[in-house]
Amino acid sequence: MNAPAPDAPVSERIRYRLVSAGCRHHANDNIAAFIEPGELDALQAEVQDKMQAVLQSLVIDTDSDHNTQETAKRVAKMFLREVFAGRYAKPPSVTEFPNVSRLNELMIVGPITVRSACSHHLCPIMGKVWIGLLPNEHSNLIGLSKYARLCDWIMSRPQIQEEAVTMLANELQERVQPDGLALVMEADHFCMHWRGVKDSESKMTNSVMRGAFLKDANLRREFLSLIAKG
Repeated sequence: MNAPAPDAPVSERIRYRLVSAGCRHHANDNIAAFIEPGELDALQAEVQDKMQAVLQSLVIDTDSDHNTQETAKRVAKMFLREVFAGRYAKPPSVTEFPNVSRLNELMIVGPITVRSACSHHLCPIMGKVWIGLLPNEHSNLIGLSKYARLCDWIMSRPQIQEEAVTMLANELQERVQPDGLALVMEADHFCMHWRGVKDSESKMTNSVMRGAFLKDANLRREFLSLIAKG
């Protein structure tokens, strides 16, 4: 890939850095390390211009329609700063504490409300996540609110639910280093509710079990029983 010209769109400059570094940049990847100061504002302006072109191609008269005069600006801000912010923002600061009390009993966090988007149609995914941890004396414990921050950072990207849960599990495994880790996510997919078959009842539930939760059927059963009661 040739180096972009100095006046090239900011998206091309960011993409050039990613490709040069051999870094994957799929819809659910975080690319914050490749964005230089001030470039997110420029990227938002670029997305706004291209969103305006989409509206024009949809034959929407944004000049006389007061409802859509600011739509391109709003959508660009929403994508980069809100619903897809997990792609462009650095990981949230999470304070970790040593397990001084040597806790080794089952811990459950949830349900945590999560919001994401289907990478196929960019339609909302709305749901809840439950996290089960079996710490050991060497585990790093994190505050309750930080689980929600990490969930939001991972989920605020276009993706499919199965990959999202695995990515969240990887992040928690690396930070906490527990003997066991379990995640369950249940969500509504608006690509089914809003389009296609327009099924308003279906939900998707999937799980990730690691370590002790994978090996110990009783521990797994206890976790699933407790979140069912919640």
